[in-house]
Amino acid sequence: MSRRRRTIGTVLVTLAALLASTGSVVAQSVNRDAIVGLEYQLLYVALPLSLFVVMILVYAAVKFRDNDDPQPTAEDPALEITWTIATAIILLFVGVAGYSVLVNPYVSPTQITEPGAGSGEAIESVDDLPETDDEELVVRGYQWHWETTYPSHNITMEDELVLPANQDVTIWITTEDVIHSLFIPDLGVKQDGYPGEYTRIRTFVYEPGEYEAVCTEFCGVGHSRMDADVVVLEQDEYEAWLEENEDSRATAPDDP
Repeated sequence: MSRRRRTIGTVLVTLAALLASTGSVVAQSVNRDAIVGLEYQLLYVALPLSLFVVMILVYAAVKFRDNDDPQPTAEDPALEITWTIATAIILLFVGVAGYSVLVNPYVSPTQITEPGAGSGEAIESVDDLPETDDEELVVRGYQWHWETTYPSHNITMEDELVLPANQDVTIWITTEDVIHSLFIPDLGVKQDGYPGEYTRIRTFVYEPGEYEAVCTEFCGVGHSRMDADVVVLEQDEYEAWLEENEDSRATAPDDP
């Protein structure tokens, strides 16, 4: 009996530690908030189910460990129907919860292609991108740097993205050579960029500060050093930054 209690106690402590470790995550953006919210919903369902299954396994292992005359499990249609319905409800919950995040406009991108690049709305230049009510910038990946352009202010930055806080932002991502993937972990922003195509990313950042962006699509020998600084400024600071850097262009550092 004491061994069974110790086993159950160990399982409870482990699951409690796992839940506590996830409680320290703070969302810095709408994107991150949606993703973390989904993770918590699934975690709160998975933890009690996992605990229940483990307890049943421990109980069966202890109770029947010395059974010299095992018998087949008796048929129980009511029980079988119950767990089938319960499983269906759980799967339905997971599907609805996941779908609600996938259709979130900050999670699902809009992809547009240039002429000859495939299906979709053809555009000839950045000027032909559809208008939005968001603050807009274009991020262009190439081996092995990121180029950020602010079309309405004629600003070009290398390996740096400057975003306003508490404002909808649209990032149009494209590439010059191969597939690259822009990933800002703390903001929950991640999207592949394709040669000749423009893919829309939307975000709304709560917390000003400095974050890191990396490429998560293997793109050659310099992939590991293809990163960028992401600076989120308050509205007045962002406006001042735009004015100060109007008509400026920063060049990428030479690759070692």
